[in-house]
Amino acid sequence: MTYRGEPGFLHGTPPALGVLVTNLGTPEAPTPAAVRRYLAEFLSDPRVIEMPRWLWRIILHGVILRVRPRRSSEAYHKVWTAEGSPLLVFARRQASALQTALSERLPGPVRVALGMRYGRPAIADALEELREAGCRRLLVLPLYPQYSATTTASTFDALAAVLGTWRWLPELRLVTHYHDDPGYVGALAASIRDARATAGEPERLLFSFHGLPRRYLQAGDPYHCACQKTARLVAQGLGLPPARWAVSFQSRVGREEWLKPYTDHLLREWAAAGVRRVHVVCAGFSADCLETLEEIDQQNRGFFLAAGGESFHYVPALNDRPDHIAALADLVARNVQGWPEADPTLDQAVVKAELAASRARALAMGAPR
Repeated sequence: MTYRGEPGFLHGTPPALGVLVTNLGTPEAPTPAAVRRYLAEFLSDPRVIEMPRWLWRIILHGVILRVRPRRSSEAYHKVWTAEGSPLLVFARRQASALQTALSERLPGPVRVALGMRYGRPAIADALEELREAGCRRLLVLPLYPQYSATTTASTFDALAAVLGTWRWLPELRLVTHYHDDPGYVGALAASIRDARATAGEPERLLFSFHGLPRRYLQAGDPYHCACQKTARLVAQGLGLPPARWAVSFQSRVGREEWLKPYTDHLLREWAAAGVRRVHVVCAGFSADCLETLEEIDQQNRGFFLAAGGESFHYVPALNDRPDHIAALADLVARNVQGWPEADPTLDQAVVKAELAASRARALAMGAPR
């Protein structure tokens, strides 16, 4: 094994704080070939599909990758924009806005990079960007508010795979969840209030989260509980009584039981029971994507209206809303406490002077320039 060194390193180079923002990922194009490549990477992750590998490979390559890419590419076509995939467009905006917010807030140098767990820009590419920028301290911020082994833990796996090849490792911290963070909860509540102001007051508010097989919950994954807490805190902030809101789970695949109630089933039940006006918010998605724009705002809108509902309003994801970016900046600031770049009492001019002196000593000893 050859570990990646830094032969061009300059002694006395000021270190920086790196913030790696990650999300799930997206195909590079709304085509069957691009979707197939993306799904092959995504669905090959053992964190996502917990099944004997030999059996899953037969199912994945023998059935799923032969059928699903064409159907999924048609769905992607419905939401694709002139700038590309909605998830990637919003993720780039989030990273850029967070860079601005942190540069204004933290006294030391900070660099934000975006990496997707699957597809591009890859986590490996983002880490290389931060390494080249001289980041000796690294905070990883997966934009999954509710922890799950299928998302946050999988991000750590990818991170460890890359860092396992480096000779000089950065100091490392990982934000594992922020489902009950006051800033995040407050931004969600504000987005729902904004929806009420433009679309009117609904009879019911539905919090729709991405689903998981029920056996993952039974195996100890805390995701279900985190989703319930997020919804409860937001509902409390809005002053909603229990009869006015509910939690459901979407995006199930296959025949096994997933977390219930299912979003599509519940919306049909509400319409059949006489509920005419609903708002739906996907509080587990930090950015709009296929699952929010096509599955919820198109498919499930159709299910509700066809079953007798009259008004369906999708509350957009937080995306790059200023209050969302402010909440993320607060989250980063709290998690980098104790590091020099976050220390307001540290004189950065003194730090640079010390580094310059260190470089001079190193050069005098014959170290590379």
